[in-house]
Amino acid sequence: MSSSLAKNTFGKRKVGMLLATSVIGLSLTAPTVFAQAKKTTEGTETKTEAAAETSSTSPLKIGFVNTEKILRDSAPAKEAQEKIETEFKKRDEELQKLANTLRSKAEEFDKNAPVMTDADRTKAQRELADIDTDLQRKRREFQEDFNRRRNEAFSGIVDKANAAIRDIAEKENYDLIVQDAVTVSARIDITDIVIKALDKK
Repeated sequence: MSSSLAKNTFGKRKVGMLLATSVIGLSLTAPTVFAQAKKTTEGTETKTEAAAETSSTSPLKIGFVNTEKILRDSAPAKEAQEKIETEFKKRDEELQKLANTLRSKAEEFDKNAPVMTDADRTKAQRELADIDTDLQRKRREFQEDFNRRRNEAFSGIVDKANAAIRDIAEKENYDLIVQDAVTVSARIDITDIVIKALDKK
């Protein structure tokens, strides 16, 4: 595929719906306080004692998932990207051809403009403007169609990734799995685990 397509469409795009912040909240262990009252009687005096006991609380188990990496490095994502590139390759080549035509005519106009009549100059300028308008329209339509097709293809991957994350959270007893964070320790990054799970499906 041309470099322009790779630059304009396969840069760091994020599918708007990508994992929808992928936050999975499981049951959290809250400290429990037990109060026990003991009543004893000695003669005519009654003594009541209360004791409070707090159970130990297990630390939260938190995981982090890098959505962008999943949609770039997982096998389903690579397959989808390759398929989309193939589908849009012909249209991209047509855009490049039209852009080259506009460039050649513009260079020719700049070269001949000084010796052209006013009528010929006006006609050439109008032709350049028409080609440029057509090129911009086709580029806009191309980008819209490409984004729509990519979102359709990647939405299925997002669903599979969410299912894999839920499965991992349940099996590994995660209390919370998040997608976005300012800083993340590699110790809680489970992105590669999710990718491996996707690659097996």
